[in-house]
Amino acid sequence: MFQAFGASDPGCVRANNEDSFVSAPEIGLYVVADGMGGAAAGETASHLAVETLREIVAEEASYGGMNPGKLTTAFHEANRRIKAAATEDSRLEGMGTTMVAAVESEGQLLIACVGDSRAYRFEHGALTQITDDQTWVNEIGRKLGLTEEILKTHPMRHVLTMAIGVSPQLKINSYALDVDGDSEILLSSDGLHGVISDQEITEILTNGGTLEQQAQRLIATARAHGAPDNVTVILIKR
Repeated sequence: MFQAFGASDPGCVRANNEDSFVSAPEIGLYVVADGMGGAAAGETASHLAVETLREIVAEEASYGGMNPGKLTTAFHEANRRIKAAATEDSRLEGMGTTMVAAVESEGQLLIACVGDSRAYRFEHGALTQITDDQTWVNEIGRKLGLTEEILKTHPMRHVLTMAIGVSPQLKINSYALDVDGDSEILLSSDGLHGVISDQEITEILTNGGTLEQQAQRLIATARAHGAPDNVTVILIKR
């Protein structure tokens, strides 16, 4: 079994928190979702998404565990439930969420993501991004050859190319990781990685401490940079 710690903070600007997370080692599930939409719609979308995964993974755990196909099915079910909720309540129209999830399966971590919430591996002092952002910047801007300096201020820099609850056609990126005792896995909303650099994340994780201490230092660093968005992190290790 893995150990984990998760935390979420509204940041320095927003009064509400549209992020949701689940850190449940007892069923081997770790999820971060970053909601979007007016009023309470973003909070509703992210909550529906993570609770759908919790429900399905808990059920599958009693039937022998997860596999990549079942994790993908859980994402599609979250998509369906969010779209259905928005149809039933006009106040929730247009809501959606990003989501990254890690599930234990036969000694591995199965990871799936939609949008720009991310998974990283920290191992032997090096930080590696596992997931690929589904954003205009990553999927279009970089392919056009735009420089990173231009992309930092481009008017399309915050545009997602995929989110849960927005379209019936859902593209899910999936990965499988072998995780040994020298590795830590970080799941984060863009309130963290959109504000602090990979170098800062690396330095915090290199300094060690408990998972809780590391998570709180990550959030504190984002807040020190002004934290214009909600900040959510989960750290996982054996």
